[in-house]
Amino acid sequence: MKHLPRHIALLLLILLSACTGTGTYDTTNKCYLVIDNSVHLDPTLMSAMNSMSPGIFCRISLGMKGGAETYFAQSNQNSSTSFALNGVDKARTRILGIYDECGLIVGFGNLDSPAVFYAYDAACPNCYSTSSLVRILKMNSAGIAECSDCKRTYNLNTGGNLISGEDGRQLYRYRASTTGPQGVLTVSN
Repeated sequence: MKHLPRHIALLLLILLSACTGTGTYDTTNKCYLVIDNSVHLDPTLMSAMNSMSPGIFCRISLGMKGGAETYFAQSNQNSSTSFALNGVDKARTRILGIYDECGLIVGFGNLDSPAVFYAYDAACPNCYSTSSLVRILKMNSAGIAECSDCKRTYNLNTGGNLISGEDGRQLYRYRASTTGPQGVLTVSN
């Protein structure tokens, strides 16, 4: 019993270190997004929010369609959908990283078990940091994102690290969580 406080302190230290997560998150760019996919039931977004489908990523952007504010979802598996914001969506704060129309990329990486859920800015961080130009990354089915301007490539499955091209920074990464394919997606910094 006399060692109980020491054991509790050790247990708390272990728990706190386990909750720190891996990788670094961008805190310089504002980002906040909540989408309740139990309401929208968007199939493209569902595929990226499914931990049983690692390696599928979805770019979410904000724009207009038919005069209505709309979320656009584009998968690295060549599917794309869109859904209009409802009243709840419109009442929420929405900041999709550097530029709303560029958007965010979300999905589970395919190299860890259990799979890690990632969220990245869809803009090339190197083009943006050197010239403030927003260049939208293009994704392929293997989970690689490429900038068509600077030709750098990034691995979406491993934290957005730079894998080819000139030296530079990795993707801007944000904190993200999902409660499942038909659940809530939350991205923030």
